[in-house]
Amino acid sequence: MLNNEESHAILLLEDGTSFKGKAGGAKGTTTGEICFNTGMTGYQEIFTDPSYYGQVMVTTNAHIGNYGTKSTDVESDKVQISGLVCKNLTNDYSRHLADQDIQKYFEKESIVCIYDVDTREIVRHIRDKGAMNCIISSEEKDIEKLKSLLKKAPSMDGLELASRVTTEKEYTLGREDAKYKVAVLDFGTKKNILRCFLDRDCYVKVFPAKTDAKTIMEFDADGYFLSNGPGDPASMDYAKESIKELLKTEKPMFGICLGHQLLALANDIPTYKMHNGHRGINHPVKNLKTGVCEITSQNHGFGVNAEVLRKHNDKIEITHINLNDDTVEGIKIKDKPAFSVQYHPEASPGPHDSRYLFDNFVELIKKHKS
Repeated sequence: MLNNEESHAILLLEDGTSFKGKAGGAKGTTTGEICFNTGMTGYQEIFTDPSYYGQVMVTTNAHIGNYGTKSTDVESDKVQISGLVCKNLTNDYSRHLADQDIQKYFEKESIVCIYDVDTREIVRHIRDKGAMNCIISSEEKDIEKLKSLLKKAPSMDGLELASRVTTEKEYTLGREDAKYKVAVLDFGTKKNILRCFLDRDCYVKVFPAKTDAKTIMEFDADGYFLSNGPGDPASMDYAKESIKELLKTEKPMFGICLGHQLLALANDIPTYKMHNGHRGINHPVKNLKTGVCEITSQNHGFGVNAEVLRKHNDKIEITHINLNDDTVEGIKIKDKPAFSVQYHPEASPGPHDSRYLFDNFVELIKKHKS
């Protein structure tokens, strides 16, 4: 329990369903698309993942705050979620390495939270009804006023968000004399993705989302990486056009999550908004080339259209599928050294079953250089 346990908050969903709980974090009102994550650990990495920008997170794990927060356990420089819904929020953390408790962390980041609600009921509701907007308020208790405020929140469908989380300026990481040079198109990249490249002796240059292909090519990279990020990929024509131009160079290309969807769009395969999406760290994915099942970390609300993709199997190969619902989890362009996956092989948090994909990308670069 937090010290402000007598302060109440309200969660109102777009379909009119409401929940009353206790207020945590900063006092205020916030809106966003509600979603849930089934992971049992890694809450701080989830909160700071740019792919969650504009979303209100429901954590299915019963305890949040029980190991505090640490300045290094982040995937970006700030909390990206719009708000938090959880069962138990506690300041009594057990990790002696933690910098501060969750309440101070959220106050510092101006994040509104509601807790002491039945998250199992909430998850079941949005699982069945689908993704929708919501509002959390610890300052306004009038439901009709909250409904009015909620109507002003934009729909995630058709919303371009990558430009809001991307880097403002180009920057580099790693040694200039590293074996490989990788250009990263930053649509909301996670820090651990960049670490995975540095671990493989790559010199990385990160470009803002709306950088044109000509500017990116001036870096003379050995390969191109398309990052994860938030929002509707179909709204990102600027990225689709850049990717088409970069593919013409015949250099290796690797995409993750939003980058996967954008690679599909650049090859005329449409994307769609999912009923709920996949968010968690235990999603089973089958590698169709090896037959091996990987346990994966996932965070996406849009997918690649499998029906259209199969009609283009002369140009694009499906390499991975989700074993829960048969959605497309990986593709390869047959006449280009380009591939992508819908899930997160860098997995922070999550299992490391899929880290080999970074090795595969480096191997493609090796072949291309030789």
